Amino acid sequence: MSSPTPRPPSPVGVSLSVPDSWWEFDIRPEGREGTIRALVDERVREIPDLGAHRADLTSILRKMAKEAHDSGALYLGCMAENFDGVPLTATVTVSVIGAKNKQGVALSTDPRAIADSLRTITPRREGDAWRTVTTVDIPEVGMAARTVGVEDVPVAPGDTRTLRMALTQTYIPVPGTTEQVIIVSGASPVLDLAEAFHDIFDAVTGTFRFV
Repeated sequence: MSSPTPRPPSPVGVSLSVPDSWWEFDIRPEGREGTIRALVDERVREIPDLGAHRADLTSILRKMAKEAHDSGALYLGCMAENFDGVPLTATVTVSVIGAKNKQGVALSTDPRAIADSLRTITPRREGDAWRTVTTVDIPEVGMAARTVGVEDVPVAPGDTRTLRMALTQTYIPVPGTTEQVIIVSGASPVLDLAEAFHDIFDAVTGTFRFV
């Protein structure tokens, strides 16, 4: 796991660690391009064989960063690797949402209540989308609601097109407020490795701390 890095402003300080081989960088438009180029250059110096994939890596990271920023994420950690010509990608984002419904009425930030409000998805046949809903205990943080599954996720905010993803989302109440919840979301389009990625997302989310 890598050491926590500075994050964009959030209601409270947060820290999250991802595997050393993952990428962490500024996802804001004004800092995105420079940090991606610097990170790719550094990684290619460390692993010269990646030089042949420099353009692909840069394109993938740029796309991930834009999508994370457009969705309102505060932080992005991502995996972008190429194994025998097959791209393996995954992301972990940290976002803050308001705990109010469309009518502006405050909702409970109690993890059990959040879990009760989340819908399970039961597949009717093999290959269907699915989702389970649970609560988990995060060290030094406490209880949080969580969904784990393979779901159809919008390609972009407001877009009707979807992409099926292995998805783990953890809903963590922000201390000192009854109006905000942190969502740590792990996603990967590599469905053949969905179970392995769910384990990775669980491990990464387990490092989340308020600081």
